[in-house]
Amino acid sequence: MQSGSDPLGPLVELPGVREAAERARDALGEVHRHRTNRRGWPGTAAEAAMRAARASAALDGAGLDLPQDVAEADPVLRGALRLGQTLDGDALTVITPVWQRAPLQALARLHALAAADLVEDSEQLGRPRVDPGVSERLDALAQLLTGGTSAPAPVVAAIVHGELLTLRPFGTADGLVARAASRLVAVGTGLDPHNLGVPEVGWLKRQQAYRSGAAGFASGTPAGVGGWVVFCCGALEDGAREALSIAEAQAG
Repeated sequence: MQSGSDPLGPLVELPGVREAAERARDALGEVHRHRTNRRGWPGTAAEAAMRAARASAALDGAGLDLPQDVAEADPVLRGALRLGQTLDGDALTVITPVWQRAPLQALARLHALAAADLVEDSEQLGRPRVDPGVSERLDALAQLLTGGTSAPAPVVAAIVHGELLTLRPFGTADGLVARAASRLVAVGTGLDPHNLGVPEVGWLKRQQAYRSGAAGFASGTPAGVGGWVVFCCGALEDGAREALSIAEAQAG
């Protein structure tokens, strides 16, 4: 992240970034204006949360099949489903203010949910790795999220996502946490206030591009970071189309 009055200012000016962010915002705005979502958004949000959880888990190697008994599901999928429940309905109204006020506290909560079945020592849950570099970058991310930038919300969501994938702050379930955190950016900024989009489906369909894009972000080059942001904005558009299909299906 660059220094200056707004660390993301130079990024927004990279080729294609501002336009991609605007397209993502427009696409999600259309979702929220859909006739089904004017009043029936709790139902579409619940379906979106389920689809997002399954796709996010699949990106980390879990199967897409959901057994009748969730206790028999892949532990990665179980963690993703717990995250989905936390980012849906009344639970979303609880964690969003925490995210806006104390994002590192919210990240710890996300990790505790995502990794509960993946670590043997429960003391590791919600605790970042002991590494000065990790602490410094998490602190910088928290400053960014609590008023440190005026960049468009899709850009901020992509940066949070990419930074957490790169940093791997917890060492387990970091992909699940990164994708959930990008959702919280969308909710907290008003980009997707009811959490209706399903960008995870787009990322899953383009797994190789997702991984190469994340590697580009990790490189820190303007082309790599800008390419990742544009890619993530495109996934928000894909997620909006998925959300529209959910709304149409529930319209009957």
